[in-house]
Amino acid sequence: MSHPCRVQVTGGFVLLTAWFVLANGWEPLVTVLGAAAFHELGHWIALRILGAKAAALRLSVLGAAMEVDSGRLSYGGELAAVLAGPAANLLAALILTALGGGRWPAAVGANLVLCAFNLLPVRPLDGGRALYLLVSWAAGPTAGEAAGRWAGTVTAAALSGLIVWVIWKTGGSLWLLPALLASIQWGALPWLRGVCL
Repeated sequence: MSHPCRVQVTGGFVLLTAWFVLANGWEPLVTVLGAAAFHELGHWIALRILGAKAAALRLSVLGAAMEVDSGRLSYGGELAAVLAGPAANLLAALILTALGGGRWPAAVGANLVLCAFNLLPVRPLDGGRALYLLVSWAAGPTAGEAAGRWAGTVTAAALSGLIVWVIWKTGGSLWLLPALLASIQWGALPWLRGVCL
């Protein structure tokens, strides 16, 4: 008998959610969390089809992270599981567009933004993991690590610059501060692994 997937909710996630509700209200939160749930469901379904199991789902200030026993998956299988989350968001946006006739633009937008954001080649996002897997599959794990490190750093630096520009243009909106800190962390961490801090 398999054990159920544990769900861990961090204090940072609770604080970010409360901050979001204070700034935007409950309805946008439900829309965003619905898109995020559909995203994680896509990963989970792909893992089940491939015979792997999700051990835990961690909700933190940086989003959701699924702990997976992927030791039995090939590069191709793990790549399919990684890309299943963004694919689920794209599918949800298409279904909502087809069935809604323009009635649910916020839900369509949330799914499309989550899909596109997660495809950025930055770890721990799905795009960063997919890039690592593709390059590792073709040229080995060392090449995968190097490609992931460089692509992630360049993308995180560009994202940080864009966030700073948006904060400046909106008159100092601090809502994007967690995203800025996350993008700086994502860009720096691959270079700091193995360095004593």
